[in-house]
Amino acid sequence: MKLKILKSWLDNDILEISKRILRLSDTTQLLRSELHCHNTYSNFMNCSTRVPFDCGVSIEQQLYLAYKKEINVLFVTNHNTLNGYQQICEYKNNHEKFNNIKVYPAEEITVNTNGHILAFGIDKEIKPGMTIDETIDEIHKYNGISCAAHPFAVSNGIRENARKCNIIESFNSNNIDCYSNIVAEKFASENKMIRIAGSDSHVESTFGRCTNTIESENNLDSILQSMLKGLINIEKEEYALKKELFEHAHYILSSSKDQILNYVSENHRSKYTIVKWALNSFLSNPNSHLWKTLGSLGLYLSKRMSHKVNIKGLNPLVFENRSWKTLISLSLIP
Repeated sequence: MKLKILKSWLDNDILEISKRILRLSDTTQLLRSELHCHNTYSNFMNCSTRVPFDCGVSIEQQLYLAYKKEINVLFVTNHNTLNGYQQICEYKNNHEKFNNIKVYPAEEITVNTNGHILAFGIDKEIKPGMTIDETIDEIHKYNGISCAAHPFAVSNGIRENARKCNIIESFNSNNIDCYSNIVAEKFASENKMIRIAGSDSHVESTFGRCTNTIESENNLDSILQSMLKGLINIEKEEYALKKELFEHAHYILSSSKDQILNYVSENHRSKYTIVKWALNSFLSNPNSHLWKTLGSLGLYLSKRMSHKVNIKGLNPLVFENRSWKTLISLSLIP
């Protein structure tokens, strides 16, 4: 009797293994993907006139990193543009080394609440500034998949509206406050949503920090269908390091220096001298004790804000359009 039961178990296991082998046979593969990353074509597209620079990673660097990390599927999610997609495809096609990497169109769209939605596989660029519903409708109209990007980030998440999207980014590498990801994972589980992890890479060292495997043929239609069916799994989810966030901040401020000073000159003339000194001081010596301390303080206050919003239930709108003095006070109040 025991032998019959054991044989039955083994037969079932063999059957399941056989089914999986059949699914992965021929053109179907287990594809490693990078689903949330940026390059230089994201610059001047982030809806900010004060700090328009967003990312300093070139398409050449991005493809080399994908090659090095054995990425099969690359969706470059630049802010509010498909510009760069044709360029990276052309560069890839002229370099045989990158033949095993497939690049597909994608965009990170800013909605009217300043939240972000990822659009995978769209065949037309989608403009920013629309409502969440309008944006999702446009994504589906242009044959794409909608994904709630870092949905519980305090400043640029769509929060509970994430359930309107096809899938959810339940882990974002840059959400080092941790609470944003904890709540996103809980929300995804409660709403039985398909999850992905996003590197949200803006510097070279964070590319591939999060990867996902997709059970699919390596063509766009098959990949999108597999994602919708839930044949996608988080392979790796790791946080960005503090020094990498500081590196990104240094790139943004050094590249956007002229725009920042022009803005201050036109709108806050009395503060121009101190802002110019602070920028020059930081950019010339970003690793000084002063700026490391202030940077750490900023991250600490951001974590406090996230805890108040995501754990204590404070409305995130309370932090909008407030002075730095008020923001610090709101963060420090128990």
